Formats: sequence, structure tokens, C-alpha cells
Amino acid sequence: MSEQNKKSYTPEFKQDAVRLVTEQGYKVTEAARNLGINPSVLARWKSQLASEGTNAFPGKGRLTPEKEELQKLRKENQRLRMERDILKKAVAFFANESR
Repeated sequence: MSEQNKKSYTPEFKQDAVRLVTEQGYKVTEAARNLGINPSVLARWKSQLASEGTNAFPGKGRLTPEKEELQKLRKENQRLRMERDILKKAVAFFANESR
């Protein structure tokens, strides 16, 4: 399925869908069929909610605090590597120029 055709569901919809299974006693396949979604999607939402709790469905553009920190650290790591590479080149340039 292309990115354009991919359906997007709100965190509230996902939580309500999972509640049908966990609180109302529906089977995953039955609830998924009634909601018009794939049973594997509902099963994934159920496991996400069980493992991540309130951070399970952060929504578009929002990351969990751990993922947000990881992204920030990766950007910082990339910037520091670039700075290091520039300094290495500068040291090599000035070492050659002083000879």
C-alpha cells in the first residue's frame, strides 16, 4: 500500500478499538471486522498499548520521549562527527603549510 493510500487513525480510535477486545470481550478478528481494519493491525495496537501504555500512540510527528531523545542524540552525534572531520582537515592543512 502506498504512503498516500495509507489510512490514519487517531490515538483515541486505536484505544477504543483495543478496549473492545480487552474490556468488552470481543475477539480480535471480530472487532477488526466490525471496525473495517485488518486483524493484524488491531493485534499490533493491542500489544503496543500493553507494552507502552500511555506512550503507545503518540500520533503523527510526535515521538515518545525515548525516541525524541534518541533522535536528538543522533543529530548531535552527526554534528560532532562533522566538526571532528573539519578539525582533522584543518590540522592536516596547517601541518602541511608550516613545512
